[in-house]
Amino acid sequence: MRPGSDEDWLIVAGDVGEKFADIEWALKLLAGRFAKVIWSPGNHELWTHPQDPVTLRGVARYEALVEMCRGAGVLTPEDPYPVWQDEEQPVTVAPLFTLYDYSFRAPGTRTKEESLKVAHDSGIVCADEYLLHPDPFPTRDDWCRARIALTEQRLSAIDPAHRTVLINHYPLVRDPTLVLRYPQFAQWCGTELTADWHVRFRAAAMVYGHLHIPRVTWYDGVRFEEVSIGYPREWRPRPPREPLRQILPQPPA
Repeated sequence: MRPGSDEDWLIVAGDVGEKFADIEWALKLLAGRFAKVIWSPGNHELWTHPQDPVTLRGVARYEALVEMCRGAGVLTPEDPYPVWQDEEQPVTVAPLFTLYDYSFRAPGTRTKEESLKVAHDSGIVCADEYLLHPDPFPTRDDWCRARIALTEQRLSAIDPAHRTVLINHYPLVRDPTLVLRYPQFAQWCGTELTADWHVRFRAAAMVYGHLHIPRVTWYDGVRFEEVSIGYPREWRPRPPREPLRQILPQPPA
């Protein structure tokens, strides 16, 4: 991936790697190519992988990733949001970190426990259950709710004259998960608490990854860009496509 001009920014919507050193190598490489790199963490970066010499867990791991990014000149959800000078009006580019709270429950279930049981009974269980630790929070959903409260406060402080580009590893609405081959996996894909953020915070576009279904969809007149590249094994059945997607200026329909 290389820029088309010296002024290009790059959005990285998470899942760069699973081991700390690999993540650092990739982000530093990209930061040396693009004018600005903006990163939102995926679940894979937050794993405490058994083969990773960096054994930090939960919040401590996330904070170490943030410090590494700052040393590499990469913007994170903990930094001031940059402003893109669009032709029509300024656009605040906001990388987010929200996690999930199991509210995208498996069809036919009413509680988190029921939804998880469906997943375990079917053998479709996200590796987060074993590798993504919420320390010091009791659960991942507790960590998610804390992140939602913090992020909502920051987004509310954005200049109301600005539109936004919202960047998150997970889609802010449930709709993109409705095409999953295994619908029970949706519970690891976001939270209902963000369902109106693209409207409330004046999004010109919402950029996400995680689902490995690269496409463009529209909700409430807002463009949602799924920019994940996926695993090499997933490339073969799909037609080739350019891994870089133009977000701003908004390309023609």
